[in-house]
Amino acid sequence: MPEPEAHAYTDGASTGSRGPGGYGAVICWEGKTEEVSGGERDTTNLRMELTAACVALEAIDEGHIVTIYSDSSYLVNCMRRGWHERWPENGWLNHRKGPVANRDLWERLLEATRRHREVRWRKVKGHSKTGGAHKTGNDRADELAVAAKKEAGGDRSSGSMSPGSVRSRALPGKLPEDLRWAEALREDLRRDIARWAERSGTLPDG
Repeated sequence: MPEPEAHAYTDGASTGSRGPGGYGAVICWEGKTEEVSGGERDTTNLRMELTAACVALEAIDEGHIVTIYSDSSYLVNCMRRGWHERWPENGWLNHRKGPVANRDLWERLLEATRRHREVRWRKVKGHSKTGGAHKTGNDRADELAVAAKKEAGGDRSSGSMSPGSVRSRALPGKLPEDLRWAEALREDLRRDIARWAERSGTLPDG
């Protein structure tokens, strides 16, 4: 029996160096596609990137092989290169002997990764104006994050979600006319994931 796999596109957004922010994730697993988003009034972009990855891993049932696609170089490099492994050993101090920023979220992320058989981290190009592998998933995660950021900042035109809350919805299996974009999204995600699998044996990891 093949091991269960899941794929998640995650992204974060914030206003300035600190201010209202949001996160979004598009999760594909067990034949379904789920969208998760949320926001906070006072946060940073990196905190939202980390939160998006945490929420995605927590939303997937335990024991999966999960691939996270993110445009955050710091997040992907930290997890793939094992930078985080030295932090607990050093009392959660960085190489400058200062406290590791966002320790609460790093600890949450490490706990979330331990729920699964394996978590693979893939860096994708963010906000690309041209086509390419994973553009659809990354763009949709960005849309969710930006909408959540606007709501957290008080822009109710993008929805009605209180800051700090989490919104989750599954894309319906049978779609009415006005939700045909969702089926197109699902097809694009399947195509991009398949393309990545075909090329992963010939391209450098990353």
